[in-house]
Amino acid sequence: MSGRPVKRSLTLKGHRTSVSLEDEFWRAFRDIAQEQGKPINVLAAEIDVARDPETGLASAIRVFVLNWFRNPD
Repeated sequence: MSGRPVKRSLTLKGHRTSVSLEDEFWRAFRDIAQEQGKPINVLAAEIDVARDPETGLASAIRVFVLNWFRNPD
């Protein structure tokens, strides 16, 4: 397991942005998007809209992934 973040680009509302997440979080995030039947960019945009403006997008995604696996409804 590597704890080093990996930077990848996402498109949110037509604009490219870079997000750095550990590879394990990227894999889990992709799995969740696939399970929900959404492109990863759509799921990222939903998280972006719902997050507190003082919370970074990468942190919001990590918390989303953590909560997804803590509360599998």
